[in-house]
Amino acid sequence: MFRSGGDERRDRARADMLALLGREIADSRVIAAFAQVPREEFVPLELRPYAYEDRALPIGEEQTISQPLMVALMTQALKLEGNERVLEIGTGSGYQAAILSLLAAEVFSVERIASLREPAAATLSRLGYRVSVNEPSATLGWPQAAPYDAIVVTAAASEIPLRLLQQLTARGRLVVPVGQRGRQKLLRVTRYGGGTTTEDLGDCAFVPLVGESGFDSG
Repeated sequence: MFRSGGDERRDRARADMLALLGREIADSRVIAAFAQVPREEFVPLELRPYAYEDRALPIGEEQTISQPLMVALMTQALKLEGNERVLEIGTGSGYQAAILSLLAAEVFSVERIASLREPAAATLSRLGYRVSVNEPSATLGWPQAAPYDAIVVTAAASEIPLRLLQQLTARGRLVVPVGQRGRQKLLRVTRYGGGTTTEDLGDCAFVPLVGESGFDSG
């Protein structure tokens, strides 16, 4: 079968991405999920030549698809074994939701921006990934389907969102960037009965969460 030079470059870039993940990610299930999901399907057509580079790419509405390594680190931090119910805050392109759907039993995702939410839901459905994509309600998260074993937030919060902790099961994990605009710490907060433990997973930089526990739209 004929393969174009573009296909060959993409395949090399994809191999490089998986090699990077192999050096940085300990969970083999996470790496296997990345090997299955075509990242080029989740970026704008004109950016597909760069789909497997380890960098964030714009997807419109001042939002980005995060760099693959950051998506992998956040996914690994959820400690998924396959039987969990997971909530994602910020569907964006749908890429991380696709990854999560291969690692958990049920995935729910919320996205406030309709022009991102609807194409992401269509792409996930077209590619066969089972994800429930929803418009968020006034309450942060998606309490309609709570409790969750794990929640991941793909935008920066100004504080640990207590509303999301309330939607976790006992021993549930919340992975969230917390800090100021442009600079945050990636935190894993684990719920234990009436308390929590918090782990610092390193520096990161995400677009701001808007609304409760986030930043105002201005």
